Amino acid sequence: MKLKFDPQNLLNNRNLNKWLGFALASMIVILTIWMSNSIVQNLKEEEQKKMETIVKATELLGSLDTSDDARRIALKIIEDNTSMPMILVDENKEAYEVRNLEKLENDLLTDSIFLKQKLSELEAIHDPIEVNLPFGKQYIYYQNSSLLTKLRYYPLALLIILLSFAAFTVWYFRTLERTQRSFLWAGMAKETAHQIGTPLSSLLGWIEILRLENVDPDTLSEIENDVQRLNQIAERFSKIGSRPTLHPHNIVEICENTYNYLKPRISTGINFQLRTKSSEIMVDCNPELLSWVLENLVRNAVDAMQNRGKIEIRASIKDNKAVITVTDDGSGIPSKLQKRIFEPGYTTKKRGWGLGLSLAKRIINEYHDGQIFVAQSDKEHGTQFKIILKTSI
Repeated sequence: MKLKFDPQNLLNNRNLNKWLGFALASMIVILTIWMSNSIVQNLKEEEQKKMETIVKATELLGSLDTSDDARRIALKIIEDNTSMPMILVDENKEAYEVRNLEKLENDLLTDSIFLKQKLSELEAIHDPIEVNLPFGKQYIYYQNSSLLTKLRYYPLALLIILLSFAAFTVWYFRTLERTQRSFLWAGMAKETAHQIGTPLSSLLGWIEILRLENVDPDTLSEIENDVQRLNQIAERFSKIGSRPTLHPHNIVEICENTYNYLKPRISTGINFQLRTKSSEIMVDCNPELLSWVLENLVRNAVDAMQNRGKIEIRASIKDNKAVITVTDDGSGIPSKLQKRIFEPGYTTKKRGWGLGLSLAKRIINEYHDGQIFVAQSDKEHGTQFKIILKTSI
């Protein structure tokens, strides 16, 4: 079987594109550093030549056969050195002339110990250059100009800047992607609510017709409860994407209502319990959305335990904060997945949009200015989700 090369498949390969982008960025960084080092090396060679010229000019000034014009030119060459620090010493290591070290000049000319230390520093940078004069030898100790010294660290500074820019770019586009996903899920939620609305209205009409047909009232009541529940779910979806109005509500009552609704609707293999330490904990919240969060956590726990195990809802108050925990005794969530489970679209289920926990986090964090997180999760103790909300003043 002959494989057909398709350039479009290569372009659509995300992993390949990442590696190509990384390779391109690496080439740019390497090229930039190489060019910077080349510039530094060229400047270093130019300064070396300049210092050799200064040495020749110094020897020319000390020569007895030098004409006045040549002396003026030599002196001009020496005076034009306004960047490279240098110290001219005699054979006894006594300072004869100091240039471009104005702040240290007085100490260098008067303090022999300080001069010796400074000469050692300069000798570590460059070997001193010998100057041959008719009356003896002198030596020039020098160091790189401040510009060259700064340029030596320029590649490192540039690399840090490039890495910082790359990190910011990655962070920005990831944030932008998460925001776009959030808007996408919010739009889907609103559209779902809109689509559910029409058949719900029809179902309410059919219930009224069934009443006229003398259908069993208990059966109609159960049907009506479920239709009302569907209507409540549609209202919840419609509120995603717009900030809901918050009013003081007793979250103990919200937990009880959620528990009473879910208890007969989940598997009998689940030991489902509600425990509250207080009869009233007032929180500024939207009861429909908060109840939805609790339902999501409970249903996720039921699915994770495959309809067998224990689930417990607790409501308490700690440090003037309302705390709701949903705990199960399942197999736990791997630590590497605990941060990802709240991402829009992320799911470990074969069927599912990865929408529930993402919306739960948005409802708690953004709408209620609270926190929702995995408090603990392991194979021995199961998983505990914790919700923390501000109590009403």
